[in-house]
Amino acid sequence: MGQKEIGWGREGNRPWDINRHGPRTADPIYDNYYKQFNPVQYDADAWARFAKESGMKYMVLITKHHDGFSMFDTKLTDYSIMSSPYGRDVVKPFVEACHRHGLRAGLYYSTRDWYHPDYLVGDNKKYDAWYRGQIEELLTNYGDIDIMWFDHVGGRDWGKWRFDQLFSMMYDLQPDMLVNNRAAKFCGPKTPEDRGPATPEIKKMTLGDYYTPEGRIGSMDIEADWESCIHVGEGWSYRGETGFKGPEECIKMLVSCTTGGGNLLLNFGPRPDGTFTDGESAVARAAGEWLDKYGEAIYGTRGGPFRNGHWGGSCHKGNKLYLHVYDWSTETLEFDPLPIKVLSARTLDGHPVEVHQTAEGLDVRVATAHRGGPVTVIELTIEQSIEPGTLYGGTRKEVVDLSQAGSVISGDATVTTSSTCVHDFPEDHQSLLTGERPARDYAFHTAAEKNPWAIVDLGRVKTVKAVIIENRPNEHRAGGLILSISEDGKTWTQVWQADTLFPQWTVPLTHFHAGIDVPGRSARYLKFETRNKKGRSLLLHRVAVYGE
Repeated sequence: MGQKEIGWGREGNRPWDINRHGPRTADPIYDNYYKQFNPVQYDADAWARFAKESGMKYMVLITKHHDGFSMFDTKLTDYSIMSSPYGRDVVKPFVEACHRHGLRAGLYYSTRDWYHPDYLVGDNKKYDAWYRGQIEELLTNYGDIDIMWFDHVGGRDWGKWRFDQLFSMMYDLQPDMLVNNRAAKFCGPKTPEDRGPATPEIKKMTLGDYYTPEGRIGSMDIEADWESCIHVGEGWSYRGETGFKGPEECIKMLVSCTTGGGNLLLNFGPRPDGTFTDGESAVARAAGEWLDKYGEAIYGTRGGPFRNGHWGGSCHKGNKLYLHVYDWSTETLEFDPLPIKVLSARTLDGHPVEVHQTAEGLDVRVATAHRGGPVTVIELTIEQSIEPGTLYGGTRKEVVDLSQAGSVISGDATVTTSSTCVHDFPEDHQSLLTGERPARDYAFHTAAEKNPWAIVDLGRVKTVKAVIIENRPNEHRAGGLILSISEDGKTWTQVWQADTLFPQWTVPLTHFHAGIDVPGRSARYLKFETRNKKGRSLLLHRVAVYGE
């Protein structure tokens, strides 16, 4: 059998949703793969047992992706696993195995469908009723379903969908089920002719119970529920036996999600026979071993009360505050004041921790020999519990002393990018440039290119002293980052380069004069770019320019 990315590997034209790919056409090769599909070694009980041993609390199984192929015993189409050589439903044993091993069971369903002949055709009523019929099957025939995980709708007209009937039916069948925020994802409007939600209540309803940053760690948000979905390998489905993220990286992703206020949904792409690759299995085993030791600082915790940073992050539960430390570039971690008394401190490995608490701040130090890897986990026992959603600040020391860098001068700037993308929202650019939390998750988002860039125009030549750049958390698609400046937008001077990606950089800008570095460079334009051979997007979460 050939190898294709599930859904996106189908090369037939896609009916209009977020892409204009012309009239519907078939992909005779992809559309007939199911005739060879025979995962004879699929063992749902082994999957669930392995997930449990790896410290997981829930699993989500794909029931239908964008290609329209149903992985369950649906009565509404023959394009399903029941017509494959395997000829058996994989969803029922999956749900039963999850519950048998104490795991929550979730089902993924792509409303987008590039195979179904009625998808987004005319008023879409036939397809809308058909897919809701499939959801009804999934929520009726498999017992308790804990999570319904939708993945995109498409189209610019809310009038083509009866989301009110969808949610009413779902909650009637599974009243305790959680639903993610994608039941109406990428449903317009984009232009005045497009129709938006019938009512604000319907729009709010389709946001579900939590939002889902994809392919990256979400930005720190301790007020709303979220879950990052990230693949271990190079794609969402099987891509061979190499190219996997390492165990340490995945453990850090788990910690970053936890301390940032979210969950981690880690994607595994099993082989065509239903078994997991060695690389994925190694990640799961390592995570399980780590969680056996440090799980109390993960499970049931809430993110905060200190801001995540290059140093790591914090979370809390009851009268325990946990510090997860990645980076010890300074011997002492210096936090903003904690208005709750620390009674005792230790690492979860049982080593002593030095704590100095005053009205000015909280200082924490661990001897070099007692620092763990990839994360040093510190437990602070505190006098009283911390309310969820509380933020007391962050670390006191910055790489650059921003108090000497002037003020933010990018509040009125404008941004241009090398290309446009559906994920970029120009109306959010001002909040991103002033350092405020953007209204949406995506920004400064180009299309896939070999040299994507974003240019910030300050409006006139100013003295730029420092730039804070926040990469989209856990972004790996870009190859490093380059910052150049210009007074006229034609002649550029490169002033900084990072060969690898980090969550945040604080970049001082100086010029050499009479034997010393003088703070500040004259510039009107700042260009942020990356270069790669494959063609990838540039994604930046925030840019704040300081100066005068």
